[in-house]
Amino acid sequence: MSRSTSMDSHRPGVTNFVHIGLVVEDLDETVRFLALLGFDCGEPGVFSGEWIDRIIGLRDARVEIVMARAPDGSDMFEVVRFHSPSARAQEPAPAANRPGLRHIAFTVDDVRGVVDRVREAGWETVGEIVDFENTFLLCYVRGPEGLIVELAERLDGAPA
Repeated sequence: MSRSTSMDSHRPGVTNFVHIGLVVEDLDETVRFLALLGFDCGEPGVFSGEWIDRIIGLRDARVEIVMARAPDGSDMFEVVRFHSPSARAQEPAPAANRPGLRHIAFTVDDVRGVVDRVREAGWETVGEIVDFENTFLLCYVRGPEGLIVELAERLDGAPA
């Protein structure tokens, strides 16, 4: 049986790997470890604002992020330390700021179409679909076992 058919080519879906988001409490130690493994780790940046709050479904988020890339330029980690809000213990489904492997991001060709399919299958979004600076539509969806998948649709204004 063929994995892809011409009928599937018009369905919205994943088109590319983006990054793996890793939420940690000790950013410096995690970056040191990844660098030891051979990852090229960038300088940390601190981000906050309504766009982050809306994507991840938390209020007043302030995060420090380091991007770590494999030596060949592929396989990127987004290593994140939440300055706020702090993680709450014993949540039934881990929030976007809970330490550990929290989300995997993929490029899709139609965020809204994929979100519709996810919802029809009984899953939900974590936050909402957000237009980030006319470059990407972004949305977190929660899968089985609390896995969070970020969907990123490149818009016309996004650099190639």
